Amino acid sequence: MTLSPTGEGLRRALDGPFHDLKQRWRDEVTAEDIVRDTALSVEEAREWTLDRVVRLAHRDLVTAGFPAEVGGTGNVAASVANFEMVAMGDLSLTIKTGVQHGLFGGAITNLGTDYHHRTFLPGAISTDLLGCFAMTELGHGSDVQSLETTITWLPDTSEFEVHSPTPSATKAYIGNAARDGRMAAVFGQLIVDGEHQGVHVVLVPIRDEAGADLPGVTTGDHGHKGGLLGIDNGTIRFDHVRVPREMLLDRYGGVDEEGRYHSPIESKNARFFTMLGTLVRGRICVGGGAASAARKALSIAVRYGDRRRQFRSPGLGEEILLLDYLTHQRRLLPHVARAYAYGFAQNELALQLQRVSDGDGDVRDSRELETRAAGMKALLTRWALDSLQEAREACGGAGYMSDNGITMARQDADIFATFEGDNTVLLQLVAKALLLEYKSTWGDMDLRGTAQKTAAMLGQTVLERTTARSVIERLVAVADRKPESERIRARGWHVQLFEFREKHTVEGLAKRMRAAGKLQGAEQQAAIMACQPHMLEAAKAHVDRVVLEAFIEGIEECEDDYIKAILVKVCDLYALSTVEANRAWFLEHEVFDAKRSKSITATVDDLCGELRPKARELAEGLGVPEEWLKHPREAVPPLLP
Repeated sequence: MTLSPTGEGLRRALDGPFHDLKQRWRDEVTAEDIVRDTALSVEEAREWTLDRVVRLAHRDLVTAGFPAEVGGTGNVAASVANFEMVAMGDLSLTIKTGVQHGLFGGAITNLGTDYHHRTFLPGAISTDLLGCFAMTELGHGSDVQSLETTITWLPDTSEFEVHSPTPSATKAYIGNAARDGRMAAVFGQLIVDGEHQGVHVVLVPIRDEAGADLPGVTTGDHGHKGGLLGIDNGTIRFDHVRVPREMLLDRYGGVDEEGRYHSPIESKNARFFTMLGTLVRGRICVGGGAASAARKALSIAVRYGDRRRQFRSPGLGEEILLLDYLTHQRRLLPHVARAYAYGFAQNELALQLQRVSDGDGDVRDSRELETRAAGMKALLTRWALDSLQEAREACGGAGYMSDNGITMARQDADIFATFEGDNTVLLQLVAKALLLEYKSTWGDMDLRGTAQKTAAMLGQTVLERTTARSVIERLVAVADRKPESERIRARGWHVQLFEFREKHTVEGLAKRMRAAGKLQGAEQQAAIMACQPHMLEAAKAHVDRVVLEAFIEGIEECEDDYIKAILVKVCDLYALSTVEANRAWFLEHEVFDAKRSKSITATVDDLCGELRPKARELAEGLGVPEEWLKHPREAVPPLLP
């Protein structure tokens, strides 16, 4: 079906700076290239996925983010946009190229030197050298610093010995490990002359060309999983496997020809976090990929609701479209609004990644990127799972058919909440970063002084980092001049609510953590543990505010007044539905009363009704080619128009 002018305008606005790149995918990539048959067996799915990764790589569709001198095309921000587009087709394919190009290739790019780039990247880019990213172990997932695998320097032979000393040191859930991988980027504890130098990464060949395990390497197959059947996840164990000195990725630390350890970063702790910080692109991609799967499901569900009829109005012959029911609008349109909000925030995050990668920033900018990437990944993947379920239910029985496409996406996206960092752990990371900002600003100020100064600190130091600061100040000023009856749709009022929630939760958390810090032993540990739920709420409030500001910036950059007017209502729906979802907090803290709470709910209802006539165009604007929504075996006719 031909794309409507409004749908095209919304798509262009949401694509933002990546429109040309994403449009190339829509113009050149067919469903046959990117949409997997849900009926394939595990082995068939693996074969299909590997074949499609090779095809996309040979067409330079997934090779952005690598140095041009070794065959890379495009920058790291473009690689994030590419990842999002693959995810609109198939998530197994997305993760397969993510493992190969983003993780294995990304480790070589970011942690290796010129030798590693020239020697290994051409094969990684072309898929002639299929690789694994061997970080996670059976005994350690998110706690990377405690990995058990050892990388021991052997001065007599100028080699490193890679070893799994215990069963829990087995590398687990590793993509490409069960079947296709020929080399692994292995994370382990580096030991040089008996001294522990922290986690480093070494390249280890694991299979010969025929696919047989090399001596000392034992791989295993995790087999059938709850999703991502096209990915050959497996285990790897090492029994005193030796590799040459040059195989250590030594950009941030290695052993020279004289056998001496060297590093440009003296602190082991700083070295560790610097190394992991260079791999932040993977976390950004996972959030964007999950959001793309949600966009696809919502596109299917909105189209279905705009076609499927159910029940008749009294005295009228024609049955009512599902999307004409307020309850159906309520279950889908707030999710569509959130898809737009997250899309604009993801664009901003990708550009921020590019600025840091280009060296256009300092340590503070890198930390801010890591914090935002962690928070966005946690919120996007959680939302994706919720919206996929809602979209499935909104299609009724048709949504449960595999041919519909939602069921497979729902299964495949499930693990996104876990890999690249468990969401609960990531939200705690965000909260810790906010507390670090807090502590560095106020030092040992007493609690009373801290409470008095917190609002100003958060308002001034955090908001200065947003690209929409001047616009936000103007919107807040306008909202302050509006009568109370008109403030509910004033964007400045929305901003004030989001800011207050963030400020208050962070301030309260800081007070509790400072009080806990004055305790000793088990009492201190118990007090800190008790703060964990508070940490999660502070992190969510922070990311919600960041997302709203990105949406505001996206609207500001839209040059089409008609499209901008639609986006304003979509942003209203995102902001007020978020406030509504958190209204218990706002009521508890007396930010508004019960009457205003009811008005917010009524306004969300009104906005759903106002956006209902544009629902189809809003779905088009999410950017999924209609051809990619259809199953390759030709779906049962009622599923899609």
